Amino acid sequence: MRDTTPYLFPGTFPAVTRAALTTLQVNLGYRCNQQCQHCHVNAGPNRTENMDADTVAEVMRVLRDGQIRTLDLTGGAPELNPHFRELVAFARKQGVAVIDRCNLTILREPGQEDLGQFLAGHAVEVVASLPCYLEENVDSQRGSGVFDASIAGLRQLNELGYARPDSGLVLNLVYNPLGAYLPPPQQALEADYRERLAGYGVAFNQLLTITNMPIKRFGSMLLSKGTFDEYLALLKSSHQEANVENVMCRNLVSVDWQGRLYDCDFNQMLELPIRDAGRARHIRDLDAAALQGRSIAVGDHCFGCTAGQGSSCGGALS
Repeated sequence: MRDTTPYLFPGTFPAVTRAALTTLQVNLGYRCNQQCQHCHVNAGPNRTENMDADTVAEVMRVLRDGQIRTLDLTGGAPELNPHFRELVAFARKQGVAVIDRCNLTILREPGQEDLGQFLAGHAVEVVASLPCYLEENVDSQRGSGVFDASIAGLRQLNELGYARPDSGLVLNLVYNPLGAYLPPPQQALEADYRERLAGYGVAFNQLLTITNMPIKRFGSMLLSKGTFDEYLALLKSSHQEANVENVMCRNLVSVDWQGRLYDCDFNQMLELPIRDAGRARHIRDLDAAALQGRSIAVGDHCFGCTAGQGSSCGGALS
């Protein structure tokens, strides 16, 4: 896999400073039951990195302090970490909202047959990746049979109450472009998703559109095709200054499987940790108040968050 780092630094992205920390985004490991073309984590079935019990305990300690309002669990497939359910249950007991970034097919993996019931029982918000509503497009990006398995997962979640009025169970979908272009307007695309998925008997709360980042697997593919510079130029030319105020890194800290801290998930993949006196910081050292007002490490990949309507783990920014 080709490294995109030399093409992103030094960059021209404007300076960004931190606001109050409200969200802890924890990557529980890079192991996944899928291996997708656009994956900025380079996750897959052969990855072995997994957060251990001691580091999970440090995450729990931070949640116990009461400063974090949302725990955002990602991977890989976060559910494959053996401590996933323990962490979710602990966070909910602390009154912390939990987001599970679920690829849907994990619901059918051996040993995960009761995963849907567990998520519903703890009122976990499910953010489910479904890059298109067309079978051929999903399977071309994610593998044969993934679309059908994803629809089955969505139906299972709906049967458990997800996306039903007044259930309190939130099911959001994520769209990633299938190529080197920006997502279409989120609201219009959401309407298309609703119409198409209704034909499968599937309901959801909201569609989140996320721009593909020119790093890791997707960035390497762009370099191999000779289109990296063209895509980066598109991101830069589409930059909207107003989106800078709302980028997710201002209120979020990303934690990798070893407990190291980053300004965002993308910086984690580029190995750009939050530093204190030149030393990479760890979850055991996290001081939310001390982070406020600090500069965020930026590079030209950050234009992926501010291009067009903007993009974050919560979807479009404007």
